Amino acid sequence: MPLGPADVAELERLLDSVPAPLEPLDLMMLDGFLCGVLLQPRRIPPAQWLPHITDVDEARALPRSFPAQALHDLVARRFAELDRAIERRQWFDPWVLEPDDEGGPLDAVMPWVAGLATAIDLYPSVLQTSDERVLEGQALLYRAFDADDLEDAEALLAVMTEMEPPEDLDEVIEDLVTGVFLLADVTRPASEVPPAPVVKPAAAPVAPPARKAPTSRPARPAPPAAKKSAPPPARKKAPRSPSGR
Repeated sequence: MPLGPADVAELERLLDSVPAPLEPLDLMMLDGFLCGVLLQPRRIPPAQWLPHITDVDEARALPRSFPAQALHDLVARRFAELDRAIERRQWFDPWVLEPDDEGGPLDAVMPWVAGLATAIDLYPSVLQTSDERVLEGQALLYRAFDADDLEDAEALLAVMTEMEPPEDLDEVIEDLVTGVFLLADVTRPASEVPPAPVVKPAAAPVAPPARKAPTSRPARPAPPAAKKSAPPPARKKAPRSPSGR
């Protein structure tokens, strides 16, 4: 069952209550992370990726007093919702917030893309192909990062420089969904579903509740090491910090 507004708020509360020194994903990064897990050519057991939600780098165990089952149940429902959308190539609403006065639409989606890149860094099989759709999908997604933070990614940067700057957040969100589906066409081909353009419905699914913007952006995780067949971008390491917007 899809998450309602109260469920999303409770999921955010649980993520925010993960005790230090564990470093959990925030709500937007979690959503992108789940898409990155779902784009893998082979299904990854939840026991492998769930610990990274509450401790992104080291996957340390939660304390016994923490209500882990409640958190995992909510994550599983969002995971199933995204899984259905990707399998059927149906529109889904990525969990992103409106940009503030100082940030643009690409800044608004950067935490979401950082979450997806975190999953691809952990499980790089999605990029281990020479299919051009992977490069195009990467470009639509990774242009949320600064070009200066991408290393050894000449082919990717060449595609990104040919793209017109997005006009607004709606266009960027459509690009996120399109980028996910382009990658899914390679790693999760849906032969029974004929190709169709991504069309955003008039009534969007539930988005995250409005909340106070944190004071800084999340660190940009490094993507997987480049392979000759499909060179993924490598980004400079930065200290992890709370998500922006």
